[in-house]
Amino acid sequence: MVKLLFLLREVKPLTIEKDNTVEIVEETNELTEEQEQVVSEEEALNSNEDAELASAKERIAELENKLEDSENRILRLQADFDNFRRRVRLDQEAAQKYRAQNLVTDILPALDNFERALQVNTDDEKVKSILQGVEMVHRQLVEALKTEGVEAIEAVGKQFDPNVHQAVMTVEDEEHESNTVVEVFQKGYILKDRVIRPAMVKVSQ
Repeated sequence: MVKLLFLLREVKPLTIEKDNTVEIVEETNELTEEQEQVVSEEEALNSNEDAELASAKERIAELENKLEDSENRILRLQADFDNFRRRVRLDQEAAQKYRAQNLVTDILPALDNFERALQVNTDDEKVKSILQGVEMVHRQLVEALKTEGVEAIEAVGKQFDPNVHQAVMTVEDEEHESNTVVEVFQKGYILKDRVIRPAMVKVSQ
């Protein structure tokens, strides 16, 4: 369009002398063939520029979508990694907290045998002496387990709790309220806040 205006500015009125009279003949407003070619080229150039601009905008939109997808993928990966690290940390804490669980599980049967031996009644002085030694070992073993966080589960006289008690028998007992533990057949133990073995109990109906 700039070239067109420039050409139009260059068009000057023609002066023709006839019989000493100057007639001014204005040039027609119709474009010459050269000017029409210039206009066509200018229009083609503008059309190409519009097409290139539209293509550039489309490419920019495509790149923005790809960038957004990449950012979302990175955020998801970051969240997954954070969850993984948290699970690993919790597993490590649990492993440290309950590190003695396998050992405690293996020791409990021996502890049961000590307690059964201590229930023996005898008048034999030699047997009593042996039982005193057994009681001392039993006490030391219980103290060692307490140091690791092992405690016996309270049962007799308590309301039955399926989380820590295992009912193996029910009985009608007027002296106890319904659903109360009246007898323990085998002690239960917890390690910190985890049940290692539930108590086997008799429950009143």
